Amino acid sequence: MKSSDFEKKIEDAKKVLEKLMNPEITLSDSVKLYKEGLKALKEAQEMLEKAKVEIEEIEKNTQNSDISDMEK
Repeated sequence: MKSSDFEKKIEDAKKVLEKLMNPEITLSDSVKLYKEGLKALKEAQEMLEKAKVEIEEIEKNTQNSDISDMEK
């Protein structure tokens, strides 16, 4: 995962929010934009979850390495 991908998803969601703030937007466009914004946020959330799992795995491997070093 590139951080720029995550940042782009967040930026996309912000742009959608700005458009939704327009008082002249139609209900139909609002629904369409809402779905678009939710999709961007969901993808960003999935990227965060994946990064979290990777970090936990790294920490787990580091701890296991530390334990096996102590046993030597």
